Amino acid sequence: MGWFKKHKIITAILVIVGLGIVVSAAGGGSDTNTSQNSGNGNTPQSAKEDTAATAKLNEAARDGKFEFVVKSVECGKSEVVSPESDALRQKAQGQYCLMTVTVKNIGNEQQFFSASDQKLLNASNQQYTADSTATLYNGGSNQQLLAQINPGNSVEGVLVFDIPADQTAVTAELHDSAFSDGVKVSLQ
Repeated sequence: MGWFKKHKIITAILVIVGLGIVVSAAGGGSDTNTSQNSGNGNTPQSAKEDTAATAKLNEAARDGKFEFVVKSVECGKSEVVSPESDALRQKAQGQYCLMTVTVKNIGNEQQFFSASDQKLLNASNQQYTADSTATLYNGGSNQQLLAQINPGNSVEGVLVFDIPADQTAVTAELHDSAFSDGVKVSLQ
């Protein structure tokens, strides 16, 4: 008789633990992908449509355990300089777009927010990832954006994106983790 047949209870526990690990890993970060449209009566027809630009500036948009509100976007900056030291400066390859965003943890446990999981898209749907170094240099309050957010808490800061000088930021794609589907916010 084999070891697994002799130790049925241990084998069953190992199988359950293994399945739990696989299900947890496959779940990624996103539980939901919705936006809170302010009374316009639009409801998504399918989960696929949720990834379209579903929210606008100053409207809540949800992805997984985070609720995002994009307050403003300002493009055309050639560099960012730390308010603590002029030596901490970063020059844009093209132009910097500064996006002011509030992030609220709507989940039941702490969740790490990462600037590098956030994107800006142009009219051709080309994606530009937030520049974490420029985001840190841009302001001391932005350090809270790159941290654990406890349930019910929210943080606000400015994410910095480096996009070509001849491009326009049309949409923000915001994620609660690198593995989530994300939610799009129209910047127009």
